[in-house]
Amino acid sequence: MRTTAAIATASGSGFQLADVVLDELRDDEVLVDVVAVGMCHTDLSAASGSIPFPLPGVLGHEGAGRIRAVGSAVTRVKPGDPVLMTFTSCGRCRQCRGGHPAYCDHHLPWNLLGGTRADGSIPLAWDGEGVLHAHFFGQSSFARHAIVDERSVIALAPTTTDDELALYAPLGCGLQTGAGAVLNVLAPRPDSVLAVSGAGAVGLAAVMAAAAVSVQTIIVIDRIASRLDLARELGATHVIDASAVDTADAIASLTDARGVDYAIETTGNVGVLETMIGSLAVGGTCAVIGAPRAGSRARFDVNAHLPGRRIVGVTLGDSEPERFIPQLIALHRAGRFPIERLQRRYAFTDIDRAAADAASGDTIKPVLIVGAD
Repeated sequence: MRTTAAIATASGSGFQLADVVLDELRDDEVLVDVVAVGMCHTDLSAASGSIPFPLPGVLGHEGAGRIRAVGSAVTRVKPGDPVLMTFTSCGRCRQCRGGHPAYCDHHLPWNLLGGTRADGSIPLAWDGEGVLHAHFFGQSSFARHAIVDERSVIALAPTTTDDELALYAPLGCGLQTGAGAVLNVLAPRPDSVLAVSGAGAVGLAAVMAAAAVSVQTIIVIDRIASRLDLARELGATHVIDASAVDTADAIASLTDARGVDYAIETTGNVGVLETMIGSLAVGGTCAVIGAPRAGSRARFDVNAHLPGRRIVGVTLGDSEPERFIPQLIALHRAGRFPIERLQRRYAFTDIDRAAADAASGDTIKPVLIVGAD
C-alpha cells in the first residue's frame, strides 16, 4: 500500500511530502488512517538533530485516526475504531508489569532513537531514495496512513468525531506529560505551592492539571507575556516574567522565602533547572521534564537536599495511557482541562509553517489536519 508521508530528510532541512510504501502488518500492529497529529518539540528536536533519531525518517508521535486493519494477534481494537496514538512499550519488563510503561526497558530504542521495529525492520520504504527510518514512538504519524504498534493505540468511543480526534491528538505526548507530572508523580495537596517553568504545551498542561485538583498556589515562569496571560486564564495564581525580573528572587518574594513544595521544569534549559532546584522548600520535589542536549549537566547544593529535597526525572508523565488518557478526556469534557486553548490547526501540507510557528513560540500546540485517502 502506498501513502504520503512528511519526511525529515536531514538535520534542519524541514519536511518533504513524498510517496512511501507501507510494509505488511505484523501480528501485533494496526494500520491507521490518520486524521490529525499534534506537533511536539520532540519532533522538532529529532528533525534538527538534537535528538539522534536517524534521518531521513518519518516522525510524528501525537497521532489520531481510525483503524483500517489489524494484525492477527491484535485484541485492543478492530477496524473502524477511532484511536489516539502514544508511545510504545514491551508490556513484559519489570517497569511495564509494574504499571510504568513510560520507563520500559526498551523505551529509547523503540520510541526515540532506533528508527526501526524491534526486529530491525522498517515499516516504510522510500522508492529509490535509500533507507527511510520510521517507527517513531511506535507510530511515525506524520503520514496519511501509519503502521502502529498495538500498545501505542488507545481506543475511543465509537461516536468520536474527526474534530474530537484532532482536539485530543496532543494527549499522546505533550499534554499527558505535563498533566501526568502533576497527577501521577507529584500528587500535590490543595495547600501546596507549585511552580512551573515554561508556559508551553507541557507546562500549561501541568497548570491545568494542578488547577483541576485545586492547588491553591500555582506560579508560572516564562519570557513571553502572552503565554503568561494564558497561564493566568488556565489557573495560574501568580506569573513571573523571567525577562524582566530574577526568577529566584521573585519566587522567594512570593513564598516569604520558604520556597515551593513542587517545581516542574519544562524548558530544557540547565540554568532554569538549577534555579528551580534552588527554589525548593524543605521537603520539596523538582520534576525534571525538559530535555537539554545529550551530556548536559546541572549543579545543586548537596547539603541543601539533606532536609528531604528531591529531584525526579519524568518521562511522559509516568502514564499508563489506556487508563490515563481517558481520564484527561473526562476532565476536558467536565470543563476542567481546556486543551483547545493551546491549539492552532494547520493543513498537513503546511507542516513546515507549523514547525516554524512551534519553534518561534507563535503557536503553543500545532495540530496538523491530515485526513486519509
